[in-house]
Amino acid sequence: MNVSEVYNRMPSIYTEGNVSGNASMGFMRNSPLDSAISIFAIIILFITMMSLGSTMEISKIKAHLFKPKGPAIALVSQFCIMPLTAFCLAKILQMSPVKTLIVLVCGCCPGGNWSNIFSLAIEGDMNLSIVMTTCSNLAALGLMPLMLYLFSQGFPGLETAVPYSGIITALALSLLPCVIGIAINHYRPQYSPVIRNVGISILIISGIIVFILVGYNVRDKIWMVLKADILSASALMPLTGFMLGYVLSGICGLSPRCSRTISMETGCQNTQLCFAVLKMIPPQVTGPLILFPLLYYSFQCAEGLLLVLCFRWFRKFKAHEAVRVLNPTSPSH
Repeated sequence: MNVSEVYNRMPSIYTEGNVSGNASMGFMRNSPLDSAISIFAIIILFITMMSLGSTMEISKIKAHLFKPKGPAIALVSQFCIMPLTAFCLAKILQMSPVKTLIVLVCGCCPGGNWSNIFSLAIEGDMNLSIVMTTCSNLAALGLMPLMLYLFSQGFPGLETAVPYSGIITALALSLLPCVIGIAINHYRPQYSPVIRNVGISILIISGIIVFILVGYNVRDKIWMVLKADILSASALMPLTGFMLGYVLSGICGLSPRCSRTISMETGCQNTQLCFAVLKMIPPQVTGPLILFPLLYYSFQCAEGLLLVLCFRWFRKFKAHEAVRVLNPTSPSH
């Protein structure tokens, strides 16, 4: 199956069930609403990458480059575990070519900035977390297209459907605000907290607006996204990344603190970049499945929060046990 066959099959896919052909074709047309979604997607990506860059210090990058074991393991986790997980899930769930393409794009994306928040919450190595998030987004310019090319070979014809030029363009453009953020943090560090705080506020507001606009745009076909295979993939991908990232780090001899950090870095994807890349694919190809990054984002946040709560409970339990061992006569609560 070549790319034209993938594209030509979409109208028949959209008209499955009770959705009329006219309604489906209405979604395919470029509309002012679709243009607004694209603009907000660019704004979100720009703010995300600038905020990420403003957290990075050049001295920390140099320090980890001279001791690259942690970042190297994290890169392997990010660009091997996640693409492989996406590949295996697409095979196991027997996804259609379009669903497979979208899941692979998400799986090959670099780390997202939520990993920094979760790393802080589980007492991880924040220097490693920030360096890894930055390095993975820089390395993605070459590794993301490469991983997509390699893993798409397992699906006949899909390698020709991957929008390599759009991906490279989106990655190159996303690096500009990241570099600007790094430069501001280096030359005008007093402005970095303002950029981060304002950026988070704008990011949340813009994210809500995009979610509402996309939901309204695909309201008649939302059932296509809420299917078992899509929900399973969006739930299992971050969970698998969290688990295998920690296991691989432990096998390689990293400390528990670094292992927890790499676990968060592996499972948390840059869904803003994924959404921006998918917007470069013709809407008649993606259709309502453009919502997949938002589903992944929801599951990665929920699962990350659950892991943080489990970690906090475990730490509290261990501290209580230590007190009880040192002072057996103290009453237990």
